Amino acid sequence: MYAVIRTGGKQYRVAPGDTLKIETIAHQDGNVEFTDVLAVSPEEGKFAPAIKGARVTASVVGEGRGDKILVFKLKRKKQYKKMLGHRQNFVQVKINEILL
Repeated sequence: MYAVIRTGGKQYRVAPGDTLKIETIAHQDGNVEFTDVLAVSPEEGKFAPAIKGARVTASVVGEGRGDKILVFKLKRKKQYKKMLGHRQNFVQVKINEILL
């Protein structure tokens, strides 16, 4: 069984037992519930449109920060240089079950 969920402005195809890194979201007691389910697949290769009341439950495995991304700005002949760095926070979750 598969499902397509939307969180943090991105879409993920998940199945029970999968682990994935998503953008930081609020969680309590290490449990997360995704209610924005776009599609559900009861069997391999067949997708049904979103079913009302479908949800995906997951448990938090860990939290962290991603790799550093460097942003360099330069204006030629103007003596302007600027370097910025960014590290995105993430939460690693393990999908427990898909409820219809």
